[in-house]
Amino acid sequence: MKLTAFLGRARLPLFLVTLCSPLAAQQPLLKSHEVNPDRSVTFRYYAPTAKTVTIELDYNHAKIPFAKGADGVWTLTTGPLAPELHFYAFQVDSTHGLDPLNSGVDPNVIYLTNEVSVPGATPQPWDVTDVPHGVVHHHVYRTGVIAGLPNGDEDYYVYTPPGYDPAGTKRYPVLYLLHGWSSNAEAWPHDGQANLILDNLFAQGRTLPMIVVMPLGYGDFTFVTGGFNQVVTKGKLVANSERFGEALLTEIIPQVEASYRVSARREDRAIAGLSMGGDQSLTIGLNHPEAFGWVGGFSAAVIYDASDEVMAHIDPANPPKLLWIGCGTSDDLIGANRKFVAWLSAKGFKPTAVETPGIHNWPVWRSNLVAFAPLLFR
Repeated sequence: MKLTAFLGRARLPLFLVTLCSPLAAQQPLLKSHEVNPDRSVTFRYYAPTAKTVTIELDYNHAKIPFAKGADGVWTLTTGPLAPELHFYAFQVDSTHGLDPLNSGVDPNVIYLTNEVSVPGATPQPWDVTDVPHGVVHHHVYRTGVIAGLPNGDEDYYVYTPPGYDPAGTKRYPVLYLLHGWSSNAEAWPHDGQANLILDNLFAQGRTLPMIVVMPLGYGDFTFVTGGFNQVVTKGKLVANSERFGEALLTEIIPQVEASYRVSARREDRAIAGLSMGGDQSLTIGLNHPEAFGWVGGFSAAVIYDASDEVMAHIDPANPPKLLWIGCGTSDDLIGANRKFVAWLSAKGFKPTAVETPGIHNWPVWRSNLVAFAPLLFR
């Protein structure tokens, strides 16, 4: 993967292939994405005049070529895939496009992809299973801090666990869970299947019941709509995190604590996130030790050089109860994460560094949440 491949889905916008085009008007009836018994997937795409058709799976930007048939249908069968939700996009000659025969589309600000679910022989932690389920609530409010949002409307999702009673007296710990660059607030419940993961872990007795808040994570919305150059421009990543941190602390957290039965104690408040959100979780969480007792970064985009300036308010004498930093060993950010872990250790912190196989994508981040959530609020 190259630098431009990480931080969520940092790619150019798609040019959608629509059914009203002349090419699609001749589209034969076919199964465009067929899951086979061995967990391989056969993809088919009708493009009789195309010279090449390739596919990109799970943001691994190595393009896999199709073979063309005499009927103009291009076909590819993958090897067995892991049992989970997979994302894919076609490239026809030089144009990226969606599968016109798959209505399942991953919501994203920049880079749209289709999705296909591959089942396993046994239920996975992110599958819908026959257990009690929590509820995901959606909130929209008019922000006074975040810049560039249409109509100034910020949104966030809140997961309440099974058995949550808004009229009860029990107060719950809360995890603020942040997404990566290019994603929207729906990323963790949709792509990450966070609510299902929490349902299953709770049913197995592996986690304590908790509320999870998943906000739109931009301090300035032009940080994403302005393209990937915003991320690599000096100072933009830090400025975006600082402004979002202000919105989180002064707008979102007070609203959550006024509307839900959550504890306001530091010991009952955690923050974690992936990629851009991993950097935000580390910078916001460590710079506000009075606010967060548990901090986690998944493939965190800690790509700045001046950590002493970015982390100016850390307090090694008051560390989080858990400082968890995970990254895939084939992720372009693995070097930056190792460097940051070493910097934290030199400052007197004791980070829990976890490295797993994988690149910068959702299979790694779902597994990170499965490993991280059971450690919280113990």
